[in-house]
Amino acid sequence: MKTKQVAVLGAGIMGSSLALFLARRGAQVTLIDALSKPFSGASRWNEGKIHLGYLYAADLSLKTARALLPGGIAFKRLTEELIRMPLEPVTTAEDDVYLVHRDSIVAYDAMGRYFEAVSSLVRDHPAANDYLVDASASTSRPMLRGELEGIADTRSVVAGFRVVERSVWTGWVADRYVDALLAEPRIELMLNTQVSSVRPAGTSADGSWRVEAEPSLAASFDFVINALWEGRPAVDATLGLQDDPGWSHRYRLSLFVHTDRRFDCPSAVLALGPFGDIKNYTGQDFYLSWYPAGLVVEGHALSPPALPLLDDATRGAITDSVVAELGRVFPSITELVASAQTITLDGGWVFADGHGSLRDPFATVHKRYGFGIRRLGSYISVDTGKYSIAAWLAKRVAEQIIDG
Repeated sequence: MKTKQVAVLGAGIMGSSLALFLARRGAQVTLIDALSKPFSGASRWNEGKIHLGYLYAADLSLKTARALLPGGIAFKRLTEELIRMPLEPVTTAEDDVYLVHRDSIVAYDAMGRYFEAVSSLVRDHPAANDYLVDASASTSRPMLRGELEGIADTRSVVAGFRVVERSVWTGWVADRYVDALLAEPRIELMLNTQVSSVRPAGTSADGSWRVEAEPSLAASFDFVINALWEGRPAVDATLGLQDDPGWSHRYRLSLFVHTDRRFDCPSAVLALGPFGDIKNYTGQDFYLSWYPAGLVVEGHALSPPALPLLDDATRGAITDSVVAELGRVFPSITELVASAQTITLDGGWVFADGHGSLRDPFATVHKRYGFGIRRLGSYISVDTGKYSIAAWLAKRVAEQIIDG
């Protein structure tokens, strides 16, 4: 049987997962990325929340929760298969805390009802015990007043819930993926390569394909998979695969902090709107985000807007603002940052099939169920949707190519 020649565009978590699944089942994969190293963009620099749907309380239909749930539950099993290492050492140790901000777009009581509905979906899933922790008895627990006061400033926070969701340290995961890619002989990495378009090599979309890029690629491919993140719609459009404009591109920066001693602070999300969150991965490695401070630029065109200049003064101001705004809500942040050995400000594009302000409860950006697979012959475009479902969605695409 002829070896399938596959080009995968984008070496983030989706493209890298695809490349590994395909190569380990016998395909020859060319993995193409514009940056100098895989996992250099949003797949490395994000909070690593492995979604079960709790964040999307503005989507009362539960469509987003239902769409995210299978991938979130499968994340641990599939990611460990791909990187061949356990995730437990870099998984947040306690259930997430969802804190209801006084200006939340969803009221406390409505959020509580939504959380319990999501918990019911999680409990009913036949593989709930495959999640990062056993979620088969999932529930959402309202926090007592004293418990809440021990975490947050209750002038800003009116209520809180504990839910079974966890997160993983994305920087560590990124490094393990890179190791796996470099160890796979059937994957050829084509880095520093900017893809502009894709076209059939002949007259049929079911035949071979050419990838137009700089520098140019001489080979043709049996399949091309567009697994780009912010660049995916523009490449799709060169083949006429263009939806009505409804997407958004946001470039967001966050802080990644390593401390000189352990801190016992919870992983907490301030909901629901343009606020912030904390992730405690190991007790010494943390993610800190305040959305309004870290949002650098946003746009709603086919391609993302140009990034503004981020000089040292600008980056310092963003860092100070994130710390100050989070510190107003979480008093422990000040001491945590003061004990930092390293503070890294970095981030990537947030692409969503939706738009509108996070302050608007009716904005379509609060609904994330429009992701998935679109196909034109042997060209496949994959909207990853969320980091947490990438491995699950990648396996589905790989099965289409190998088994179909």
